Amino acid sequence: QVQLVESGGGLVQAGGSLRLSCAASGRTFSPYGMGWFRLAPGQEREFVAVITWSGGFTYYADSVKGRFTISADNAKNTVYLQMNSLKPEDTAVYYCAADLNSITWYRFLQKVREGRMDYWGKGTLVTVSS
Repeated sequence: QVQLVESGGGLVQAGGSLRLSCAASGRTFSPYGMGWFRLAPGQEREFVAVITWSGGFTYYADSVKGRFTISADNAKNTVYLQMNSLKPEDTAVYYCAADLNSITWYRFLQKVREGRMDYWGKGTLVTVSS
């Protein structure tokens, strides 16, 4: 089993920054990729950003491009989400997720778009005040 634990959420004013972390533990951890998703009140869960574990290829939702940066520290089994220029519409619970089974970029993106990652964290709340 794999456990994913998010941290770093909180309350911030619009225009501010936060850095989320997600630490993975459990079985030997070698995912194809990891990423961040978010769930805002009254909305469906949406993908935010993902990164491949090997090569560090990234993919972002249009709504966060240029403001958010995803990165990974393989040695620490940790993925980060640096969020800058935060907006009230970024308010949501942010979830970390891991894909351990994809073997191609295409398959990985398919699972990301469908929200069918293999492991999920419990989430961390980000609140952006106006």
